[in-house]
Amino acid sequence: MQKLQLPGQTNFYKGKVRDVYTIADKYMAMIVSDRISAFDVVLPRPIPYKGQVLNQIAAQFLDATSDIVPNWKISVPLPNTTIGYKCDTYPVEMVVRGNLTGHAWRTYKSGKRELCGIAMPDGMKENDFFEKPIITPTTKAHEGHDEDISREEIISSGLVSKEEYEQLEKYTLALFERGREIAKERGLILVDTKYEFGHIGDTIYLIDEIHTPDSSRYFYMEEYDERQKKGIQQKQLSKEFVREWLMENGFQGQEGQQIPEMTDEVIARISERYIELYEVVTGKTFVKHDVNYADEEKKLVEAISKLGK
Repeated sequence: MQKLQLPGQTNFYKGKVRDVYTIADKYMAMIVSDRISAFDVVLPRPIPYKGQVLNQIAAQFLDATSDIVPNWKISVPLPNTTIGYKCDTYPVEMVVRGNLTGHAWRTYKSGKRELCGIAMPDGMKENDFFEKPIITPTTKAHEGHDEDISREEIISSGLVSKEEYEQLEKYTLALFERGREIAKERGLILVDTKYEFGHIGDTIYLIDEIHTPDSSRYFYMEEYDERQKKGIQQKQLSKEFVREWLMENGFQGQEGQQIPEMTDEVIARISERYIELYEVVTGKTFVKHDVNYADEEKKLVEAISKLGK
C-alpha cells in the first residue's frame, strides 16, 4: 500500500512488513502489507493476500482472548488493517513454548540444559512436550536479532518491574492455554508463540499480532504421536516453509549470499500456503480482497474520524 496522509497523523513508521500510522499520539492504524521477511531480510517480492491473512487471524484471536487481558484493537476497517490504541510498549517479548522445538531444541541439542534461566530436563527428544509450558523471554531489537534474557535479568535490570513482569507471565500462560484450546478444536497443537504487551497508565494491554503463523508454530495433532515414536519431523503449520525454501536454495541471510529468484510460481505457491494456513487455523473460508487504494484510504479516514466519539 502506498504511503497515506491520514487525518490527525502524528507519526509514520515503516517496518519490515507493516506500515504504522500514529493518530493524535493516542491511536495507531497498522497496515499489514504483503511484504515478507525471513532471516531478518525483506524479500524482493510481496506475497498476495499475506497481509490480509495475518491481520484477520490476529483480529480473530484478539477477540477470542479479550476476556483474559485488554488488547489494543478498536476496529478492523479493512481486511489488512487494524486501528487500535497506542500503548507504551514493554521492551521484552514474551516467548512461550509448549514443546522442545526451534531455538529451544537447538540449544538443547548443543548440550545446554538451560534457556533464559529455565531448566530443561534430560532425556527429551525434539518436539516433545514440556511438562508445563515455559516462558523464554527476549529483548526487543529494533534492528538485528532479539536476544534471550532471563526473568531475573529483566527484573534486576529494571527493564520491567517485578510486579508488572509477574502479571505479564500470568497473562502469557493464560493466553497460551486459550490458544492451545482453540488450536485443539482445529486439530492442531499450538507449539510456541510470542506475545507483546504495552500499557496505558497502569493498565496492561496485549498488543501487536497474536497466534498468527508468522509469530507462532503449529503442529498437526493427528500424526503427532506416530511421528514422535518414529523420530520423523512433525508436519508444521508456520512460516517455516518459506525459510526452508530459502535454505534449500542457499540463502540464510548471511553476508554474500544471494536471495534466490522468486518466480511467479514460487510467489503463487507461498500465497496459497498462507491462505491454507488461514483456513486451517481459523476454520473459515478465505475471501480474497483486492486492494483499491482510493477506496482503502476513504474507509480508513472514515474509521479514524469515529475515534474518541
